[in-house]
Parts: sequence; C-alpha cells; structure tokens
Amino acid sequence: MAKKKVFIVDDHPVVRQGLAAFINGEDDFAVCGDAEDADGAIRLINNLRPDIIIADLSLRGTGGIELAAAVKARFNIPVLILSMHDENFYAERAIRAGARGYIMKKESMETVVAALRDILAGKIYVSPDLKERLLGRLLTAHDATSSPLDSLTNREMDVFRLVGRGLSNRHIARELSLSVKTVETYRSRMIDKLKLKDSSELIQYAVRWNQSLDSDR
Repeated sequence: MAKKKVFIVDDHPVVRQGLAAFINGEDDFAVCGDAEDADGAIRLINNLRPDIIIADLSLRGTGGIELAAAVKARFNIPVLILSMHDENFYAERAIRAGARGYIMKKESMETVVAALRDILAGKIYVSPDLKERLLGRLLTAHDATSSPLDSLTNREMDVFRLVGRGLSNRHIARELSLSVKTVETYRSRMIDKLKLKDSSELIQYAVRWNQSLDSDR
C-alpha cells in the first residue's frame, strides 16, 4: 500500500524535524516536504500535492488558520492545525475556516498520527473534551454562547492575543510579520468592533481574556 504523503508547516526547524522523524517511522506515512511559512508552503504544496498537511497555528505572516482556508479553496487538501494555543477558542475558528482537525502541541506524537489517520478517513479531529463542549453548544441558544470576540477576524484575534500578552505595536508587528501601521489599524478596528472606549480598555480586555485561558488550562 502506498504511503500517504504528509507536508509540515512550522516556523521552528526542531519541530519540523521531530515530527518528520516520527511520522516517517510509521508504515503508512511519509513526509514529502516542509516549509516555515504559508507562502513557502503554498508554492511547495502546488508541486508536491501531499495527501494531508500539518500546520502550526502561529506562523509568521499568514497564520495557520488562513493557510488552512487557502489550501481548502485551492487544493482541497485536509489540514491538521497543531498549536500551543488554547483549543477552547481557536479550534472552532480553525474548523470553520476549513481545517479538518486541531490538536495541542502538548499531545503525544502517537496522538498526532492518530489524528492524521482519522482525518484521512473522512473524520474531523478534535480532543474528546472539546468535542463534548462543541456538542453542548449545539444544544444551547446561540445568544447565550456567542462572544463579542466572534466579530473579530482571525488576524485581528492574533493581534488581540498578543496585546493581551503585553506586547507593543512594534513587537506585535515583528511577531506577525506586519507593519506597525497595520497593527495600529487592527487595534482601531478591534476597539470599534468590541465597542470599547480606547486602547487602554482594549488592553485590559485582552489581558483578562488571556488570563481566563490560562485559568482554564
């Protein structure tokens, strides 16, 4: 039986190498290539045509969720998002954007491979705990479970998360490979969307949100 081709997108070489070494040890998978960012990934995916892609959520420039949406639209190849960030918020956004699974980096390599197999079998992979929460939300009125943050785009959420970590506009711009002016524009839009008075309220809101995620872990 031909091995399924896996493509890895992560901006940390050690992560790419570690994943590749483990995946290549499986009888049914072979890593066909890797990239450190979304732009490089798209170019290689076009030539390599893998069966499935593993992508980090927090890539420099275009993020993993945007990459998943682009891959779905252009190639219709399933994407598994691998992330250190809280699944309670980001997983649903990733699935809505077109990813077929979301897994935390704290999970074992065996779990990552199991997720790949589930996705290639036509399933969507999320953790059992998250699956229960998502099913619970389907039984609850939307107004009771929606969040003001749902109005933010994925890139605005990236900026919001970093604002909550106390990063300056310059540091956020460097982290996300954006211009400082673009970060300022995102912050202005978030203040409007979240109906906040000013940047100070935005910072307070973002800090509380980050703290709530930490307390849920």
